[in-house]
Amino acid sequence: MIIEISEGKLHADFEVGDDGLVYLLNLSNHGRAERKTRRSHRIVNVHVSGENPPDHYSAKHTGSSREATLKYVTHRLFDTKKGKKLEFDLADETMALTAHYEFYRGTSSVRSWCTVKNTGDNTLGLEYVSSLAYAGFDEGRLSPNDKINVYIPYNSWCREVNWQKRTLTEAGLFYADRQSFGRINLFNTGFHSTKEYLPMGAVENTETECVHLWQIESCGSWQWEIAESSENVLYFKLSGPCEQENFWYKELKSGESFESIKAALSIGKDFGDALASMTEYRRAIFVNNKENSALPVIFNDYLHCLWADPTEEKEFAVIDLAAKTGAEYYMLDGGWYGDGQWWDTVGEWLPSKNRFPRGIKVVLDYARSKGMIPGIWLEFESIGVNSPAAKRLPDECFIMRHGKRAVDRGRYILDFRNEQARAHCTEAVSRVIEEYGAAYIKNDYNVECGIGTDLDSDSFGDGLLEHNRAFLKWYDEIREKFPHVIFENCASGGLRMDYATLEKQHVQSMSDQEDYRITARISAAASTAVLPEQAAIWATPIEALGENASAMTMTSSLLQRIHLSGDIMNWSDKTMDLVKEAVSVYKSIRADIPHGIPYYPLGTIPSYTDKWLVSAYKYTSCRRMTVCRLDSEEASVNIPADFDFSEAKVLYPSNNKCTIEKTDGAITVTLPEKYTSVLIELL
Repeated sequence: MIIEISEGKLHADFEVGDDGLVYLLNLSNHGRAERKTRRSHRIVNVHVSGENPPDHYSAKHTGSSREATLKYVTHRLFDTKKGKKLEFDLADETMALTAHYEFYRGTSSVRSWCTVKNTGDNTLGLEYVSSLAYAGFDEGRLSPNDKINVYIPYNSWCREVNWQKRTLTEAGLFYADRQSFGRINLFNTGFHSTKEYLPMGAVENTETECVHLWQIESCGSWQWEIAESSENVLYFKLSGPCEQENFWYKELKSGESFESIKAALSIGKDFGDALASMTEYRRAIFVNNKENSALPVIFNDYLHCLWADPTEEKEFAVIDLAAKTGAEYYMLDGGWYGDGQWWDTVGEWLPSKNRFPRGIKVVLDYARSKGMIPGIWLEFESIGVNSPAAKRLPDECFIMRHGKRAVDRGRYILDFRNEQARAHCTEAVSRVIEEYGAAYIKNDYNVECGIGTDLDSDSFGDGLLEHNRAFLKWYDEIREKFPHVIFENCASGGLRMDYATLEKQHVQSMSDQEDYRITARISAAASTAVLPEQAAIWATPIEALGENASAMTMTSSLLQRIHLSGDIMNWSDKTMDLVKEAVSVYKSIRADIPHGIPYYPLGTIPSYTDKWLVSAYKYTSCRRMTVCRLDSEEASVNIPADFDFSEAKVLYPSNNKCTIEKTDGAITVTLPEKYTSVLIELL
């Protein structure tokens, strides 16, 4: 039995074989594929402790103990508000499994996960459960060595969104006539979901002109791999935590169920096409509110400004100037709760009486009196080791290992499975909103407490996953309680930049990078990881660096979200005018941002070694792009255009020295000086 689904540009072929197993034969952008049923194409992988894996070579997740026993029972296909959903029920003697596939209208995207239930009498120990398994993307006549490219999304502190494109062999997998033990294996273990890589990846088949781009929606541990099956077919498998890579093991008693992490896959003729679909998919799952939908301009007093050393006097002075920029929200960042060295004393979230003798509310009220809605910084998931809260709260409120609290750089991490821990955070958030008047919360997450917790859990990874899920559920409750508040996700910048988190939080801090030139690189590639309407880019003019630097840092934020800061107390009138002009331009175009589709006119994802950066968005009636000359010796760059335009103009800055020459199907942009940038519109 063949089950076919077409939604948008996505086509999927499933087959229920004569053996009763279900196979995903085709998931592509070019219609049905004629393939023989292969074991490599089974839709799920579940491995149970103590059971024999029939095809589990070395460290690869190519086989599982239940892949040949879970047989087809029934399937359901029905319409949803956002597209279609297909569910397969599978079962064997002791397990029932439902595989879920959600297809999104107008996209070439699918979201996949499964639920597993123990229907037997004995406990089952889960070691691996796939979220999405797909094989055969290497179809065609050419050798995979000659046509398969792998996109690896490196990500780290102040070096976010650093994609690298590799051939299959460059990525470490040489395809031969026999299956190898090798694999391309990316994973994250711990609390910062994106501290080394984004939970993303992609494979490209240049022969069939097809790219499969995925994201794993986990705010903790996750794993994916690309390798050869025993039938010499290339596959990729996506999962949340597993035992081998992430110290995750889950026991299911009779009647108990487990739901895997969700994963999403978008397909296109090239990376840009797949990214366009992923962007539409992210918009379909993102839960926004009215206040954030307006894309307000945020001034934050941290970067190159007060550096987490606020006082009432300093804040009043900065607020006066921030109001002149046209900022609509004012964010009081770190340091408001402690004196001197406060790092290991945080956790009470009460204002320092030395810094704010009249209380913090007077500062937030002052910002509001100047026409800006006030916000405040918290890091409510962590407690300093010397905080009174650390002494007051019992051990069961914290992430524990081997009978002791896990600690990182003077901080403990609260365990959100614990009701008292959640109540502590609810009290802190409620106080700053209800008593102090904050309507914007920046939640930071600066510590990494490792593999998880063994308190009341089957494994370290099980404790971490349940903590993460409890945290996300708590966030739903907080958002429901305070529907008017905008919540920003930060983890030393972009170290928890995943769509388990970003489905629920409004804004993502892209980086804590202080160098505006590197920030330009991060901004240019940001759309691969985060929706432009969520991507907060630091715009931090520094007077001593001059007008070009000020204009460049502002330009980097104009097609996403302005998070304004800088040494505002030192700004000259010229610098203030450059900022005000940028804010004015942003306000004139921001209504388009939630509808923009990212693309890269130069054909590649901007990288950290590029001499020129060009990042662009397609809108209904125009294209806008940021063009940035870094250390290129060439003063001009040729940029192909993807539509017939009649006018090309610079929107910002007005004092630019840029020239634009329109040629057949392209523009040539000239910037006479290094480290300058402009915002261009094609109409």
